[in-house]
Amino acid sequence: MYLERLKLIQFKNYTSEELRFSARLNCFVGKNGMGKTNILDAIYYLCMCKSSVGLNDKNVVQREMAFFRLEGDFVLNDKAQEIVAKVIPGKKKEFEKAQKPYAKLLEHIGFLPVVMIVPDDTDLAKEGSEVRRRFLDNTLSQSDPQYLEYLLTYNRVLKQRNATLKQFAQQGGFDRILLETFDAQLLSPARYINQKRAAFVEQFSPVFEQYYGKISGERERVLCTYRSQLSDQDFGALLKASIEKDRILQRTTVGIHKDDLRFFIDGFILKKFASQGQLKSFILALKLSQYEFLKQLKQKKPILLLDDIFDKLDRSRVEQLINLLIEGDFGQVFITDTYENRVEEIIQAYGSEFKKFVIENGVVTPALVNQ
Repeated sequence: MYLERLKLIQFKNYTSEELRFSARLNCFVGKNGMGKTNILDAIYYLCMCKSSVGLNDKNVVQREMAFFRLEGDFVLNDKAQEIVAKVIPGKKKEFEKAQKPYAKLLEHIGFLPVVMIVPDDTDLAKEGSEVRRRFLDNTLSQSDPQYLEYLLTYNRVLKQRNATLKQFAQQGGFDRILLETFDAQLLSPARYINQKRAAFVEQFSPVFEQYYGKISGERERVLCTYRSQLSDQDFGALLKASIEKDRILQRTTVGIHKDDLRFFIDGFILKKFASQGQLKSFILALKLSQYEFLKQLKQKKPILLLDDIFDKLDRSRVEQLINLLIEGDFGQVFITDTYENRVEEIIQAYGSEFKKFVIENGVVTPALVNQ
């Protein structure tokens, strides 16, 4: 699977731009703020129906414009597949496959698997559990349509339950039966999501440990574990036991929205003891393992987006990563970097089909091609 052509209209700092890519390696170089990451975000948007950085669509459309449009010509199993996104912020966004609109956007998620690695991914280790749940949900939503549907249902009912708890506090009443109605709607989605997350981490962990060893040169040992309130207790019983606490705090205090991943390096908690290089290697290993998981499950190679990832990596770790990209079973890869010479070194080491683009103020110029 690969992206052959991308067209952006009024997307971020691009008024109108059309690009044709190599099926293997594509490098974007330019100073910060020129629009390199925006190209990757457009690709991600066509795959996932949203911005990779969680921006509202009104912050994605070009300033003072009413809409944006993205077109992507993908090749899957030697067959062309056009995907079009038509977005007017504040209105229902439209996605089309082969000129036929999707009834629901969730029907598209997972059709074009994608993995994106960005500098802020270190938040996976440093920030709260919500970021790590997002990593789980991003992976499993692309691999399992039922997971995504249950996740949307759970989040919708949870929002209603929390709003009701706040309403009780404001109005001075309390309706236990109404809360139990919400609880009944949460049970099946929560149990399914919990089972899928636990199974994923069990399957994912050995691959992750192998990738970290390759990137770090086997310098440290790492571990990823899954923690959930539902792993040892029945969710229905948990909801009943916490009802008084929920009433006082005006929010649901138990459930899969409290799940977390725990990261360790040489037996110590990662965020407390890891160096910058170790942290970066850890996150790279996580994301490359995510890629491997999706590749095996979807039976097609995801698109790999690498945004300015060589920052804070020492020379040996950069070389290990490049070797992984060269020797590993990866499909189409997109890389951004502010240093043109470093990209040249990557291209020379890659020794395969590639394209290089120079980006300046939303204008893209092909600079080097080998096809």
